Amino acid sequence: MTAPRWHSQITRAQWLVLLIASLGWIFDAFEGQIFNLTRKSMLSELLHAPADSPQVKAWGDHILGIFLLGGTLGGWLFGRLADRWGRSPTMVLTILFYSIFSGFTAMASELWQVAALRFLVAMGVGGEWAVAAALVSEVFPKHARAQASGIFHASSVLATWLAALTGLWVGANWRMAYLIGIIPALLALWVRASVRDPQRVVEARAEMGTRAGSFRELLGRGPWRIRALAGMTLAAVGLGSFWGITVAGQDLMAELLRSLGWTPEAIERESKFAYGIVQAAGGGLGMLAFGPLSERWGRRRTFVIMQIGSLLVVPAVCYLPQTHLQMLCALPIMGFFTLSIHAGFAVYFPELFPDHLRATGASFCFNTGRLLAAPILLGSGALKAQWDLRLAISSMTLLFALGLLSLRFLPETRGQELGQQSS
Repeated sequence: MTAPRWHSQITRAQWLVLLIASLGWIFDAFEGQIFNLTRKSMLSELLHAPADSPQVKAWGDHILGIFLLGGTLGGWLFGRLADRWGRSPTMVLTILFYSIFSGFTAMASELWQVAALRFLVAMGVGGEWAVAAALVSEVFPKHARAQASGIFHASSVLATWLAALTGLWVGANWRMAYLIGIIPALLALWVRASVRDPQRVVEARAEMGTRAGSFRELLGRGPWRIRALAGMTLAAVGLGSFWGITVAGQDLMAELLRSLGWTPEAIERESKFAYGIVQAAGGGLGMLAFGPLSERWGRRRTFVIMQIGSLLVVPAVCYLPQTHLQMLCALPIMGFFTLSIHAGFAVYFPELFPDHLRATGASFCFNTGRLLAAPILLGSGALKAQWDLRLAISSMTLLFALGLLSLRFLPETRGQELGQQSS
């Protein structure tokens, strides 16, 4: 007898939670991506320097580092509040945070204003992911949890497309892109009206009292500390490789087109399209695949396969393509492997912690990984400035070896009931 499909018994209320959580994450990821696609025009205007100047590049990396720091602090704060106050009110607050401060960015006239506002946007971005990831894992039953969590995180590819299309539409008018970022504030009203905390979380919060969201318990004695630190390392690999390797897909395309004699305007347009649309499509397929594959192979084994695949694929994409079409075909493959593990964070991290520490623990893993990714980002920028671009990107695949090592300290959670991990 054929087993029922994973989605056959999902209720309308559960689908609604997944939709709302995914929309929050789409706009969340949009806020992160839009700077990457508008930074040259923004910083060129504010610095009164050419878009391709070293000054613009350096300040772009510094502000991205500030963004990663803000995401970490926001994740710590809002993850804890989600376990203390509840999922729904905290999600509302995070969405308001990143959307309102994005809108203010459109009025920035100084670099310090951009840096401060990106920090505040990042606080909301970091917090929203933790709350939404925890909520999706709690609402869906065991047999559907991995698939739903994978879909939730894979929705970020829509954010990349939205940011890429927005960047192409606004061109040098970067302020308009940040005004668009105000729109998610409307989503907060829907969250407040439609999302309720799962009963199990309400009961755990009442039972644990001040232990709910406790960093002392999370990082004290016992298995939670090991899981938090190993998960943090795994996330640092994923996020550091994203900024150092995956985002550099547009640079690989630009360098190839430059060698082929394309005009600067065509290079700028085509490299954005190749990264933001084509490569992102491959990444989206990888993220969608992680949930079903991890349900078949196990969480840890799927991480291992995707990271080994990244170790092999990234150098091949750096050195093998010789034409525009070949690079267009290669970039989605790189995106598939390097981005697939990001969906794994949404699947895996909430499963590592009990009800009263779930948002705190998942947020600590994911967002402390952001903080550790900041020096990786800056280091990758230095490598790319001094080395051949292809060699610099290929050398950064050694990060995935660290990710493989971190998995040795984490348990397999496939098939377990949520919140039943031994303490």
